[in-house]
Amino acid sequence: MPAALTSTTTSRRQFLTLLGISAAAVSCGSATATGGSGSGGQVTTLKYQGSVGAVTLPELAAELGYLGDVKLEWIGNTISGPQDIQSAATGQIHFGGAFNGAVVKLAASKAPITAVVSYYGSDQHSFSGYYVLEDSPIRSARDLVGKKVGMNTLGAHAQAMLEIYLGRGGLSKAEIDKVESLVVPPVNTEQALRQKQIEVAVLGGVLRDKALAAGGIRPLFTDFELLGAFSAGTYVMTRRFVKENPDTVRTFVTGVAKAIEWSRTTPREEVVARMTDIVTKRGRNEDTATLKYWRSYGVAETGGRISDKEFQVWLDWLAERGDVKKGQLKAADLYTNDFNAYGKG
Repeated sequence: MPAALTSTTTSRRQFLTLLGISAAAVSCGSATATGGSGSGGQVTTLKYQGSVGAVTLPELAAELGYLGDVKLEWIGNTISGPQDIQSAATGQIHFGGAFNGAVVKLAASKAPITAVVSYYGSDQHSFSGYYVLEDSPIRSARDLVGKKVGMNTLGAHAQAMLEIYLGRGGLSKAEIDKVESLVVPPVNTEQALRQKQIEVAVLGGVLRDKALAAGGIRPLFTDFELLGAFSAGTYVMTRRFVKENPDTVRTFVTGVAKAIEWSRTTPREEVVARMTDIVTKRGRNEDTATLKYWRSYGVAETGGRISDKEFQVWLDWLAERGDVKKGQLKAADLYTNDFNAYGKG
């Protein structure tokens, strides 16, 4: 097996191990992010992880002047959503973002986190597709039994959508277990598909559009087709940080909310130009070519406000898998909209 591909069993074990480490570190209080403080004693410099060749909503908000006196301090790039929110839970960074199912898992491990604003989702422009080669014999869910599906991480958005698709296709749990989910770095996923290392590639955003522009692949299904428009991931902070820094949290959340709406109402060409300028100015030796394929962040609700349904669907899915106990968590206890001043009307 190529080094870039990681088996389901190994990755799941690593994922659960990281969750355990996160919960232990938080409960011991051994890791606390620090940052510059304003006159009121609140942290005003927020440490975070970015994404190679992309512009996150907080970065866009900062560029647009929506964060006021709150500054961002980039400490590196995240490798996945679960890793990002684990870093936030352990205090290595002040906020992290992930698929809401991963947020549920981390909360179930007793990490004292709360979701504060949605930052990505699926709509007609921004969605994750499950692609096969043009001449592939795979046409249905049942055709995936015994096949390899490459995705960015396990136990998160891509695997959840795959299992929902397989379940709706009439596959039993035993049959679903025979569909092999593999971790493939997003930048390598298209290549792995074309070289037939995997039979299905999960592609989203600019990487999806770039692959489609090259031709030779077709969609098997998309998450937008499965669930319609929905917000899929949120930024989380520790409850302690939120309690001790309410003004900073309010500025951050509302700034991100404003950036979401700016990206919706501004001509796409202008958004892409602004993003390209951001990536160029930060000087991290990144390729800006893929930014031209950007279409939207896919956030469903106005200003990224969060609702129960955006967590309940994953609470139900994880309970069915046995990853969390049914009734262990309530959707309303996992998030707050109290700091989002945008879109209340």
